[in-house]
Amino acid sequence: MDLKAALKVVLADDEPMARARLSRLLSEAGCEVVAEFGEGSTLLDYLAQRPRLDALFLDIQMPGPSGLEVAAELPFPLPVVFVTAFREHSLDAFELDAADYLLKPVRAERLARTLDRLREGLIQPQGGSREATQVPQRVVIRAGEGLIFLDLRKVTHFEVEEGAVWAWSGSQRFATQWKTLHEVEESFPEALLFRIQRHLLVRPECITGLRPLPGNRAMARIGEQELEVSRTATALLKQTLGIKGEFGKRE
Repeated sequence: MDLKAALKVVLADDEPMARARLSRLLSEAGCEVVAEFGEGSTLLDYLAQRPRLDALFLDIQMPGPSGLEVAAELPFPLPVVFVTAFREHSLDAFELDAADYLLKPVRAERLARTLDRLREGLIQPQGGSREATQVPQRVVIRAGEGLIFLDLRKVTHFEVEEGAVWAWSGSQRFATQWKTLHEVEESFPEALLFRIQRHLLVRPECITGLRPLPGNRAMARIGEQELEVSRTATALLKQTLGIKGEFGKRE
C-alpha cells in the first residue's frame, strides 16, 4: 500500500453524530471517505459492487446485520476496523483475526495509530476469497414436517435442553437435528466453538461483554442474553479473548 496515497475508506454507524465525527476525523487524517452508511444491509449491497477500498470502519451494533455479521459476509478481502461504544468489549479479542478496535468517542491519536497500521499493512484483509471457496456451514433446523437451513455465522450459541440441542440466533431459538453438543462439535470441526457450561456451546466472536462473578467465574453477554461461564471455562475463555490478568477488579 502506498504510504503517501490517501486511504479510501467506508464507514458504517447508525448514530448520525458518531458517524459524522468519525468521518471528520478520517478526513482530517488524510483519508478519503468514499461512502457512509447507517445500517448493514445497504452497506452489503454497496460492497457487492466490489468498490476499490483500503479499509472498512464498522460499528458493531447496527440495525439489520451487525458489524460482525457484515464482516462475516464480506464479498472480497478488506481490512476491517471495528468501532464500539462498549468498554466491556475485549479490545484485543480479534487482534489475531487482524481486526483493530476503536472505542467511542474515537480519539484522533488512537485513530492515527490505526491508520498507520493500515498504511504499513499490519491490519490484514478479512473475508472474501477464502470463504467464497468453502461450502457454507449450515445448521439443520426442524420446521414442522420439513427442514430449513441456518447459516452457522448467524448462530450465537447452542443450548441443550431436555435431550435436544437448540440453536440461538438473535432472540430466537430453533430446534436442531442434534441431541448432544458433541454432535454439534463433530459437525463443525473447523469452527471455533467454546463450551462455557456442559449445556452451552458458544461462538466466542459473538461475545460482546464479559463481567466477573464470585468464585473466578464470569458472565458472558451474547446479544441481549447473559450466560454464566463455569470457573474452568472462564480461565480458558479469557485466554481465547486475549484478556490478560484479572478483569473488572474493584478497588
